[in-house]
Amino acid sequence: MADAKFYTLVVPRFEDVFHSFFASEVIKGVTAAASRLKVDILIHITEKRKHSDWVTSDSITSEYVKGVIFADIDQDKKHLMEFAKTNIPYIVMNNYFSEDINCIAIDNRKAAMDVVEYLVKLGHAKIATIAGDLSTQAGEARLEGYKQAMAKYGLDVPKSYIQEGFFLRTPARVAAKNLLNLEDRPTAIFAASDVMALEVVDEAKAEGLRIPWDISLVGFDDNPVAGYSPVRLTTVGQPIVEMGRLALEKLNQIVTAKEKPPIKVVLPAKLIKRESTLVLNK
Repeated sequence: MADAKFYTLVVPRFEDVFHSFFASEVIKGVTAAASRLKVDILIHITEKRKHSDWVTSDSITSEYVKGVIFADIDQDKKHLMEFAKTNIPYIVMNNYFSEDINCIAIDNRKAAMDVVEYLVKLGHAKIATIAGDLSTQAGEARLEGYKQAMAKYGLDVPKSYIQEGFFLRTPARVAAKNLLNLEDRPTAIFAASDVMALEVVDEAKAEGLRIPWDISLVGFDDNPVAGYSPVRLTTVGQPIVEMGRLALEKLNQIVTAKEKPPIKVVLPAKLIKRESTLVLNK
């Protein structure tokens, strides 16, 4: 029976999850590792705000499961700790913890700081941000990195310069409109995802503004969807596929007693400079 067990990948349900770049890249990485390791994967879609099924679902029980990969936990450490009591091996993606929790994450804070530093070197001081979903550690860390870098360079951050887009198109469009219609309009915007950055592109066009000549723009993800933008998007490439691949490989090493927990991995992200940013013409 032990040989018939599978690994479970738990993915939080959110708007358009099956067309999500993050979810598809995670699945791509996990399934590639599963093919190489010759193990089976079950994908379990969980509710974003209600995580009681982490400890009640038949698809996440020791009877059937070797180990569990959480694609994210939406800051719900309480239910994660309840799950840990089941003694099923697990690893959490897209999060980093100081506690004895197996985790693998992108260095989102540093990546956001690198974005601001790049814009500052281009001459920008009025830099705004459209934050992601702050219920996720990634969204929170990107906002924190933005704030820390702005403070490092002694730049003011008016309350209106921080808008929330939740990693979704419609809220991001509203956020973009708010920023572009400010009396003291920013000269550069850092959107915490490429999907949200594309909403800035569309809203700027509707407002008669040109990117990058009137406003510089940086996204995050290096999402192929950015290829549909009229201007090639400066962005942050993050190794999501690699994170998924390593998550299963590390979890499998725990299950087979080849590596002792806790396992902690932080992967670097890379700023990709394209045409949506420009030296500020003072």
